[in-house]
Amino acid sequence: MIGRLRGRVAATGDGQAMIDVNGVGYVLHAGSKTLSRLSVGQEAEIFIETQMSENAIKLYGFNTAEERAWFARLQDAPGVGAKAAMSILDVLNPPQLMDAIALGDAASVQRAHGVGKKLAERVVSEFKGKPPPAGLFAESFTPTDSVATPAPEAGEGGASRSDAASALVNLGYQPADAQRAVAQAVRDLGEDATEGALIKAALKQLSRI
Repeated sequence: MIGRLRGRVAATGDGQAMIDVNGVGYVLHAGSKTLSRLSVGQEAEIFIETQMSENAIKLYGFNTAEERAWFARLQDAPGVGAKAAMSILDVLNPPQLMDAIALGDAASVQRAHGVGKKLAERVVSEFKGKPPPAGLFAESFTPTDSVATPAPEAGEGGASRSDAASALVNLGYQPADAQRAVAQAVRDLGEDATEGALIKAALKQLSRI
């Protein structure tokens, strides 16, 4: 199974890219967010989810191990295939997706192309209260100096969210309640809110329960 590719971007197209690795061109499927960060002729490092069937081997590419992990996890929900999972991650980055799940916000998930109301509600209910997936070997991978690392996408405040939720759990709150309160705090304060601000706002939310 291919888990990561490092090479030169040979071509990009509608929902696909070709990565040249030592003279071998690997064609992978990717969402618009991933494709927007790939420049033909430049070096790239892409996390890969490999899916095999009787008729084909398909590679799906992502900028981070977290995105790759969520792509695989989303397909655990009944009715969610690769296309729907890719569409969801095109409109919601992992922290935003976790917020939508924690808040039961199916409307945000439904913004994804091809995802209807029932499927969006199924995604929210399927993963509510469950821990996020861990990126495959994510802690073992560090940026390679010779390969340009994509700049963080606006709104990717995952570390502050995670740390704030952990702090609340350490104070004795249930994980699901902590995640929901932090998610609402992010909605109220904005994506760039600090950990301290999120904890303070989340505690106010929890005091109302």
